[in-house]
Order: sequence, then structure tokens, then C-alpha cells
Amino acid sequence: MSNRRGAFRTYRIGPQSGQLVPTRSAHHAGWRRRHESGAGRGRLWSVCERLIHRSVILADLLDSTRYQSFSIESSGGHPVASYKTDRFVSYDLAEWACSLTYDKLSQASIERAKAFWFDSLGCALGGSQQEDARILLEHHRAMSGSGGPCTCFVSGFQTNPVDAAFLNSHMIRAMDFNDIYWKADPSHPSDILGAPLALCEYKGLSGKDLILATVIAYEIEMRLVEIGRPGIREYGWHHATLTGFASPFSAGRVLELSPTQMVNAVGICASRTGSLGAVTAGKLTNMKNTVDPWAARMGVESALLAARGFSGPEHIFDGKEGLFHVFGHSVCQGKPCTFDAEGLTAELPSSPDAHYRIVDCGMKSFPIEALSHAPLTAMMKCVKENAIAASDVAEIKVEVIARAADILGDPHKYRPTGKETADHSLPYCLAVGLVDGMVTPLQFKQERIEDKSLEPIMDMVKVVPNEEFESLFPEFQPSRVTLTLKNGQSFATRVDVPKGDPRDPMTMDEIAVKARALGKEVVGEERVDQIRDCVMNLEGEPSMERLMNLMTA
Repeated sequence: MSNRRGAFRTYRIGPQSGQLVPTRSAHHAGWRRRHESGAGRGRLWSVCERLIHRSVILADLLDSTRYQSFSIESSGGHPVASYKTDRFVSYDLAEWACSLTYDKLSQASIERAKAFWFDSLGCALGGSQQEDARILLEHHRAMSGSGGPCTCFVSGFQTNPVDAAFLNSHMIRAMDFNDIYWKADPSHPSDILGAPLALCEYKGLSGKDLILATVIAYEIEMRLVEIGRPGIREYGWHHATLTGFASPFSAGRVLELSPTQMVNAVGICASRTGSLGAVTAGKLTNMKNTVDPWAARMGVESALLAARGFSGPEHIFDGKEGLFHVFGHSVCQGKPCTFDAEGLTAELPSSPDAHYRIVDCGMKSFPIEALSHAPLTAMMKCVKENAIAASDVAEIKVEVIARAADILGDPHKYRPTGKETADHSLPYCLAVGLVDGMVTPLQFKQERIEDKSLEPIMDMVKVVPNEEFESLFPEFQPSRVTLTLKNGQSFATRVDVPKGDPRDPMTMDEIAVKARALGKEVVGEERVDQIRDCVMNLEGEPSMERLMNLMTA
């Protein structure tokens, strides 16, 4: 067997039942002769006979550790579930993260990092007022008492960096109003930001350190959601699963871990952050906005443990029973799940002239699920351009990609009972937007959600998949809304790029309007403007002290 570093060993089932043919037959002639002669057939070959038409992993059944990495092809010819035995990709990512310094960042990445911080802090001010954020704060106060080196937004609660990372990340996430990047999988990279912030405060580090860790968090998180073929969401897993692979790199960079320590940190974290898609399916609960911040929390704890010498599996990405291997057993539309491992590390940026992923991330102009933005924008434009009154509408037909129809239009979404379901309910968002003429946090107050007068309008919404749109996603988010009036007239509007997309970005002034609306009842508009000033000059801050003081009510 070849001992080349990082080589994948692949086998295929031959034309006869029970015949295992290595793709590099010259390397394995002796092994093949031994098994074809009958030695060692037993259990291995009985499995092959039973599963001749299925892709399986048989490494554990072999009697020699030399043959520990291989996959079997089905008769359809699709190789699956191979894995590496050395030179794991976690080392490449760790070496990049450890070597990246502030002076290697592009000016565009620095400016976008500051913009996302301002947007995220505005979201956190509003998020602090949500019931789930209050419950979590009460719980952590009861469990750990007061006192600690790190500060929680708004309340000023002092605690350890692990809990501070979680509580602050959750406040950023709580309203589902923070950033969005959706390729093979969705993501909200700012869900991670509580992690480097807590550790920067803990270690007394500067704004430059925070910006660097922010760019690292975005780079790895965004690459992870690009490489699935298809994404893990198609198999019922939540994208917080991937955040557990990204957050330790950001946290580890703040702690100045060595590459080996950082590899251990990601192994520790990703081993325990798998999240089932149930948190965003059907009736939604407080867990919808909690799983990703929990992955950020675990990134901090894992990095702290790794700094003390605690170890984790180095092969967590691409080794035996790592992410790629495990999903390689899954089949979608007749094809096995694969990952573009090379894409994860291709052209990792390391100079001021390089392209950093953070500049490709979008922001939300509405506090709703990402795929709702285009159809809501289309409907609002249609209403405005044609001077349509809500009372004149008989039907609202929405054409979107299939996954959007599945997420946003299932039966539970037609009768939301709480904010978590309402902001993921396209029928609710369209109905309340049509009637109120806007969709802001006010539209997700419990009394508005429970308003029975909206139910007949929600029932007018027909969400249908449009096959023609599928090929355009994720580069575009096409949506066509057709409003049919009671007099029989119809008006249609199509939107491919929602406001906040990098191709139609929110300006700093627009972000400020959003932040003031979220923070005026928490810290006041004047304080929000001071937060903006602090963040836009973050590279000059010697510590997190001023920022955390401004974020305390």
C-alpha cells in the first residue's frame, strides 16, 4: 500500500459478487491474491455480498492496519467515504491562522470587520431584551454567581470568558437580525464573535487583536459552508455543526496557540458540537438561536483546554469518522455526499492584496430568516410601485427555490405562536408587511404575532418552488411575488439580490439607523452613536474596556 502523505486508498466492487478490486491494483496485488485465494474472506466478503449495491466502509473489518483507509464504489461508480490517515487539513488551517497577523490583512477586510462589529453590537442591544436572553442570563447568574474578568452586554454581568462568549454571542443572534452567508449551507459568522471578544477582554488585548480574530472567524466559517456537495442541511444537520469547526481557530488565535494546540482545540470543539436540523424545522423554539452561540462558547473552552495541553482528534475533518468520512455514507439524489477539501484551504489569504471572505458576507435589512428577504423585498416593492392596498389583495403567490419553500412555507409557519417561528414564517412576514407597511422588531412582539386579523392574510400566501430558480442559487436568491387583487388584476415583481447583499450593501449610515432602532430603548441613541465611533476606530483601542463600558446599560 502506498505510504504517501495524505493519500486516499480507494477500492471498488468488481463484476462478481464478493470481488473487491483496488483501484491501484499494482500496489495491492499481493493483498488481492491473498483474499481471492480464500484467506480472510469470511466476514468481509459476506458484508460485500449483502451490500453489493451500497457504498460502505469496511476498514474496521480488515485484519491489517496497513489497509485502514479506503472506500468502496457501488456499481453506480460513485466513490464514497474515503478518509486520510495523515497530514490532516486541520494542520493546514491551523498553520494559516497562527501565521496570520494584522499587518497582512487587506484594508477592505478591516473595514468590513468593523462594519460587522457595529451591526452585531446593534443586534446584541436588541437581543438583550428578548425573553430567551433574559432566561439565559438568569440561569448563568444563578449557576456561577457574580465576579469574573469578562463582561456581558447591557447587564454588565461579570463572569468567566466561556460564559461571556456564550451570552454575548446569543444576544447577537437572538433576534435573527445579524449577518448572513449562504452557499451550500447557511451561516451567520457573527454568531462566533462573542468568542474572540471575551478572550480579548480576558487577556487585555487590543482592537487590532479583535479585528484579526474576526477576519479568521469569517474566513473559515464561510469556507466551510461553501464546500459541501450538497450541504449538510440537506441531510438534516444544522450549520452550527460547522461553526464548531470554525470557532476554535478564532479563539485559538487570540490565545496565541501553537498550530498543534489549535489542531487539538478544533478536535475538542467539533467532537461535541453536532447539531440536528430539528432546531429550525417545524415549530421553532429557543434553541433555534442558541445552538450556534453554543458552538462559539465551546470554541473558547476548547481553546483554553488546548492551551493547557488537553488533546483532541487531529483527524476531525478528514480522517476516520471525521466530518467528511461520516457524511460520505449519506446519499442525496442518488449521489454520495462529498466535500471539496481542497477548496477549504485553496488560496488562504495572507497579504494586504489578497481577497478575504469577510467582504463577501451580507447583512440583514429585516429581522427575519435569510431566505425570506428576497420575497419580502419583492412584495414591498410591488405594493409600493403599484399603490396596492392590503384590503384589495386576494392572493399572494411566492415563487422561490425548493429549500426556501420547505423552510418557510411548511404548515407550522401559517400559525406561528412565538417569535422563533414567526421570523422564519414567510406567510407571517408577508402578511404583517402587507398590513403594517414595514417589518421591524415591532412586528415580532407577542401581541402582534397573536393578532387573529393576520390569519386570513397568511392563508392568502401560496409558496411554490420554481425549478428555473434552482440553478441561480446560491449566487442569487431569486424570488417572484405575484399579487392578485379582488378585482382580478395581477402584479408581479422579481428580486434576485436582497438589500444587504454585498452587491447591494448596507451603508454605515443604514447600519446606524438599524442600530439606533434596536438600541434606543436599551442604551439610548446617543450611546449607539458612541459605540459606532468606538468600533469604527477599533484598531486604535488598546483594550476592550471602552467598548464594554459603552455596551453596558
